[in-house]
Amino acid sequence: MSLEPKKLDVTDRITGKLNNGKIELYLETEKVGSISLPEGSSVQLEKHFETDQNKIYQHVYVPGNEEPRYTDCDDGGWC
Repeated sequence: MSLEPKKLDVTDRITGKLNNGKIELYLETEKVGSISLPEGSSVQLEKHFETDQNKIYQHVYVPGNEEPRYTDCDDGGWC
């Protein structure tokens, strides 16, 4: 049995990571290439995301550090 070369469409499996003015392209953990961004280009993000120093942050709500209770009472203590 011999192996024959074949071209597979992996487009929907490619992910990109922003790194120092480039978008690095990966297929799982294998780097497949990069896209250079023009100098001064900006990233357009949805309203609950932001960029800061080449990182992308998501604004989320997380539970506070209050003392856990079985239930919340009007007086703010254990019921």
